[in-house]
Amino acid sequence: MTIRSLWNWLRLAGLFMRELLLSVQDVALTVLNPGRVAHSGIVAIPLTVQSEFGIALLANMITLTPGTTSLHVSDDKRWLYAHVMKLEGDPAAHIADGFERRVRLAIGEEVPA
Repeated sequence: MTIRSLWNWLRLAGLFMRELLLSVQDVALTVLNPGRVAHSGIVAIPLTVQSEFGIALLANMITLTPGTTSLHVSDDKRWLYAHVMKLEGDPAAHIADGFERRVRLAIGEEVPA
């Protein structure tokens, strides 16, 4: 394992911990005030990660984050469907720009600039 590879894994872990803490806080506030959630729903997340390991890692990170659950990966492995407790902004873009990019860097896949 190279220093760069280790650094990418540490950055992925840091991002996951940050998102985990923010999600725990958000879910706790929602439990205390259920009216906070105006819309929940299922989102289709376009996948650029190519390996089965990368897809599984991404799907599990989404599921482990409170308020989100991975539901299904399309047969062609181009889409990941997830339930999001609080639909605001573009959750698919948030996941792709954050988790997916970091997963690809950590597992050594090429990431477009």
